[in-house]
Amino acid sequence: MTRKHPHLRYSPLLLALLGASLAPAALAQSSGDWTGGYVGGYLGQVLDPDDGNDRFVFDTNLDGRYGDTVTTAAGADAFSPGSCNGVARGPTPAAGCDGNNGGAEWGLRAGYDWQVGDWVFGVVGDYGMNDARDAVSSFSTTPARYTMLRKVDSVAAIRARVGMAFGDDGRNLAYFTAGYATAKVENTFLTSNGVNTFTTNGDSDANGAQFGIGYERRVNEHLALGIEYLRTQLKDDEYRVRAQGPAPATNPFIRQNAAGTDFRRSDDDFDLDSIRLTATYRF
Repeated sequence: MTRKHPHLRYSPLLLALLGASLAPAALAQSSGDWTGGYVGGYLGQVLDPDDGNDRFVFDTNLDGRYGDTVTTAAGADAFSPGSCNGVARGPTPAAGCDGNNGGAEWGLRAGYDWQVGDWVFGVVGDYGMNDARDAVSSFSTTPARYTMLRKVDSVAAIRARVGMAFGDDGRNLAYFTAGYATAKVENTFLTSNGVNTFTTNGDSDANGAQFGIGYERRVNEHLALGIEYLRTQLKDDEYRVRAQGPAPATNPFIRQNAAGTDFRRSDDDFDLDSIRLTATYRF
């Protein structure tokens, strides 16, 4: 699925905030007091996801327990050719795989800070989207390829932050932030197997933690610009694929149970690292 870049819609907001920093009159009103609310946005980059040795795990008798081996009529492992991280280019491992991709991210944020001496305590919420894609592929002896591809459709987070104001009348802020994140995940299943039919349970919800560090600079009374590194750790364990007939009863996917075989990823962690540029209007 190809998605246009919605972050272009938010660029005027960020450009307007950045442009305000060039107004000399505004600079004369600079303040180091971080107490108050703010709204703004961010643009950034998600680094390429790395899932290590992710693969498929199977439930051949549909008892809800994964870890079964899908076997051929001769009793051999039907998925002995192995797996790879990314989208398979062909039905055998020799064709290789296209690796996982990071991508742009964009969104809106709002929050409130309280300053006590040099310490700043706050809460921030943001909502955004990104172009990161993460996949795992496995190969069967037939030969055939099977790929699970996922993408974050949207992610929302609410975090606390604690930092310290310093320099130039306290107009600089370095901080640590951590909190809760939830995401809508788009799932796609791809295969070259034309013998079986495959059904999925669709898109999924993933929940977890988000934490990182950041720096902000009060450019004037209302405008603050910053940079932020965040790690988002999501638990994405809902997506399932079922392989069914109408293949013959000797087909590896229906040998143990005529209703088919369920399979999922072996690793239900979906971790993303991102670097963001932020701009906020404070009031």
